[in-house]
Amino acid sequence: MSVFTRSRKSTVLGGLALAGASVLVLAGCTSGGTGGGEPSETAAGPTEELNLKIGTALPQTGNLAFLGPPEEAGVAYAESLINEYTDTTGLTLETVFGDSGDTDNKAYETEIPRLLGEGVSAIIGAASSGVSLQFIDQVTGAGVIQFSPANTSDAFTTYEDNGLYFRTAPSDVLQGEVLGNLIAEDGNQTLGMIVLNDSYGTGLAGYVTEAFEAAGGEVVAAPTYNTGDTSFDAQISEVLAADPDAIALITFDEVSTILPSLFGQFPGDKLYFVDGNLKNFADAGFAEGSLTGSKGTLPGLSIDAISDFTGELDAFVEADGGEPLADYSYAAESFDATTLLALAALAAGSTDSAAIAEALIEVSGGSGDGEKCESFAACADIILAGDVADYDGISGPITFDEVGDPTEASIGIYQYEDDNTYVAYEG
Repeated sequence: MSVFTRSRKSTVLGGLALAGASVLVLAGCTSGGTGGGEPSETAAGPTEELNLKIGTALPQTGNLAFLGPPEEAGVAYAESLINEYTDTTGLTLETVFGDSGDTDNKAYETEIPRLLGEGVSAIIGAASSGVSLQFIDQVTGAGVIQFSPANTSDAFTTYEDNGLYFRTAPSDVLQGEVLGNLIAEDGNQTLGMIVLNDSYGTGLAGYVTEAFEAAGGEVVAAPTYNTGDTSFDAQISEVLAADPDAIALITFDEVSTILPSLFGQFPGDKLYFVDGNLKNFADAGFAEGSLTGSKGTLPGLSIDAISDFTGELDAFVEADGGEPLADYSYAAESFDATTLLALAALAAGSTDSAAIAEALIEVSGGSGDGEKCESFAACADIILAGDVADYDGISGPITFDEVGDPTEASIGIYQYEDDNTYVAYEG
């Protein structure tokens, strides 16, 4: 196993924390990912017809079901743009959509075998780190790529995945640092947390604690709960009894049950959200102003920064007859994951999973040899000309390291307004 030294720094700039990760290989061989190596040898113009099939295991049900629509829309929109260019590239993309569910309903137990039975080259998902860990061995063990747009647990950085796991979302090392510092910078000296007891929740809570305490604060309570729990009275009582200055809710959609018990007992503007529960609550039945001033973090560029993309996505969903999106969490990361898979297949001249994995680092810019491009069509033109493409996506530069982690990341900071919806924080 290689030993990696990572240096990361985060700076809050008007609602956006920019974090870069540099990686130095010190010794040994890596536990996952495939090296960028030499540029792929690709003849000018399409050399053969490529029929790429991928699957999705994204949350249509379960405690992250609110993330399913934007993630699936991102995949579908990318697929439509890729297939508009089929006559030029010779590559056709087909997506088989599936449900990841959560660790309570275990939808993945039937969906993953179904998707693998379809002969997919890659599976995009899951959104939940805890869910992905339930089937990563099954997918990568079958020689298929698993590519998550939203997994943030640090467990994946060193996971034995046969070089077949990638993600467009950054590790929670970064989000934890940003959130912990934000809470401290807001003048809070003590912090309580309610934490989902899985690799995502406890991992993120650990990094928030580390950053907050490094800034001089103290975490005074951090009770956990399990997926499938429906009562949180004990956790709420424990946190309130500790009388913290602020409360961080490191949860998934269970937050919708937790919040009503906090209203009236704790100031709304001292609540902090994370990517697993940051959503618009306008239709949740909460009184106007319940969340005014509360803040949260979400990996990726701010909604304002990708407004052109979200506008195009809305138009695509409407034209496709879908329900309007309530928010856009991880839509850009899902779009980029799909685009990168198609570009890697084109660069490899193959739909073989191992060949695509070998090319993914290259087309993300991880080999350092590519020409910058910002769309599938522009990158495809570079590849078809026999050169190396370096895709910079909607969610950011991406640039995979040798274990399939993005080496650059942005963490958006948001604040809730009187209507209980969030906007980019301008503090």
